Amino acid sequence: MYVKDHMTKDPVTITSDVSISKAVDMMARGGFHRLPVVDAEGKLIGLVTGGLVEEKSGSKATSLSIYELNYLLRKTKVADIMIRDTQTITQDVFVEEAAQKMLDNSISVLPVVDDDRHVVGIITEKDIFQAFTELLGYKHQGTRFVFNCDDRPGYFVGIIKALADQNANVESLAIYRTKERGTEAVVKATGEIPVEKMTKIFIDAGYRLTDIAQTTKFGTVKKYSVSDGE
Repeated sequence: MYVKDHMTKDPVTITSDVSISKAVDMMARGGFHRLPVVDAEGKLIGLVTGGLVEEKSGSKATSLSIYELNYLLRKTKVADIMIRDTQTITQDVFVEEAAQKMLDNSISVLPVVDDDRHVVGIITEKDIFQAFTELLGYKHQGTRFVFNCDDRPGYFVGIIKALADQNANVESLAIYRTKERGTEAVVKATGEIPVEKMTKIFIDAGYRLTDIAQTTKFGTVKKYSVSDGE
């Protein structure tokens, strides 16, 4: 999952000599909250956000009248408030690198640039969330089985073979570890076999199922009891 597959391509940009009021208007009309700031050659030099405008103008706590505030925003340039030391990412890296960079720097957006710092996209924490749900196939039709696993090589071979034997196709597979529950695997699969039958096959084979849910073609999710397979 690359950044280029989840970023907003060719985002709206702005130059540093534009007024804050125009920047706010552009964000409002476009339905977004961030604007990369570029120079005359289209190279990134900064970033302005809706939150930054509120912080710098004091629009939430100011004693200025609406007319005075609007005058201030018209007179103030983007260059006066923009973030200059902007964190960036390139489009040919994995989404998790972008997510880690956001976490490390406590930010929620990264302009995506090429080798010459031309802006080719922008990726936000919302895009990361969407990529995560797509990776796990949450809204995709199929059945999600969660297993409490032995953390050893080859353990998942039997799970995958059991699904293949029933002509079920694995759509996604994720493994994570917790202190409380140990190693768990989330397997999303599609196929014609009934959930109850597949559950019984897993239980009879000795696998420890902890959660079962099926997503319909309409995107609704139905929960099943592990005991349904007994």
